Amino acid sequence: MADDRTAWMVGVVLVSHSAGLAAEAAALARAIAGADAPIAAAGGTKDGGLGTSLDLIEAAVRSVDRGHGVLLIPDLGSSVLTARLLEEAGRRVVADVPFVEGAIAAAVAAGAGARLADVLAAAEDARTFRKL
Repeated sequence: MADDRTAWMVGVVLVSHSAGLAAEAAALARAIAGADAPIAAAGGTKDGGLGTSLDLIEAAVRSVDRGHGVLLIPDLGSSVLTARLLEEAGRRVVADVPFVEGAIAAAVAAGAGARLADVLAAAEDARTFRKL
């Protein structure tokens, strides 16, 4: 059960064609943002194949939704289209951001208690992160 601090966090859902990629990116983001950060992975299909599943994404959204919004971060192609089916103005937003960098930035902002708009902005800022 969430404590008072985590009850106010924005949820983050990582949507990928690969269950392994989504799970590992979520684990990395959680390791950096903190174990209490509400992050869920929604990767692959129900039968374990490559692809996207609306049912898996919906379940992931429900698992992290604390009533303060959910940011969905898809990897590419049909995961974007499937995630957009769940958009709800002011409550569920799909971010057009780099998958790993955006996930980490969003998780850190969410873990710090930022509002949905600010979590989205943090994820969008990841587009400008330089490595060298």
